[in-house]
Amino acid sequence: MPPSTHRSGFAALIGRPNVGKSTLLNQLTGEKLAIVSPKPQTTRNRILGVVTRPEGQVAFLDTPGIHQAKGQLNRYMVDVALQAADEVDLVLFVIEASDKVEVGPGNRVILEQLQKLGKPTFLVINKIDTVPKLVLLPLIDLYQREFPFAEVIPISAKEDDGVEELFRTVLSHMPEGDALFPEDVLTDQAERTLVAEYVREQVLRHCHQEIPYSTAVVVDFFDESEREPLPGTPPGKLAGLIRISGSIYVERDSQKAIIIGKQGQMLKTIGTDARKAIQRLLGAHVYLSLRVRVEPRWSERPEGLKKLGYE
Repeated sequence: MPPSTHRSGFAALIGRPNVGKSTLLNQLTGEKLAIVSPKPQTTRNRILGVVTRPEGQVAFLDTPGIHQAKGQLNRYMVDVALQAADEVDLVLFVIEASDKVEVGPGNRVILEQLQKLGKPTFLVINKIDTVPKLVLLPLIDLYQREFPFAEVIPISAKEDDGVEELFRTVLSHMPEGDALFPEDVLTDQAERTLVAEYVREQVLRHCHQEIPYSTAVVVDFFDESEREPLPGTPPGKLAGLIRISGSIYVERDSQKAIIIGKQGQMLKTIGTDARKAIQRLLGAHVYLSLRVRVEPRWSERPEGLKKLGYE
């Protein structure tokens, strides 16, 4: 019997903010590569997650939600998403399950962009655990009249329902070829980048109003000279020490005061919860020091975006 065909390629997750693209990426890879928050525009950069199986490999690109861009940062995020869609073998257009049988204005704009790209596209209907299954059929029929989707796959990323079927179907549409990444590669995100995102996740979690959207995090210092575990450390136990210091940037002094909190309590809470998540990520004890800095109007200025890593 001849060997089965090995396939590999890239697929981009495209959709409006908060439809569950990052949750889906984390579910596909089995690791927390993308931070998750109920707040819109949590994802700001494209995030690579590689899934490798004996029969093939798919590199998924999670992208910022496509929305009406009104500032430099928002335009940057939309550009990142559209560029990713233009560079892949397959686009996964992720929408939310809804009992409203309509194509909203935001999704219609995305469909127009997909028409221009001309890429093979799946319709992925997420959050099917939130609606009766009967409402999915008219929603599917409506979208299929709007665009020639190669496949339509309903899933619940949160409940891991349909995710494995989605992966198998994506892989079957990939071109034949050898793996694009070594077997042990999961992402191209540096540990420093993931650490910064884990800190920003806690800002999103604990702060409200305009604070999360005016915040960026930069890791200033990452010392792993004491990272190696001592001989005899039991497997699975945190071992060694990594020293990290980072800066949380905001745009105004009033925002700085909110993040620091009364007697520094808010910043302490953010740091404590971020440190726990970072320790799980790195598998070592972490000393985390955070400070809050003001960079006026950074999200509106090209030089501000560049300084804080959005370029």
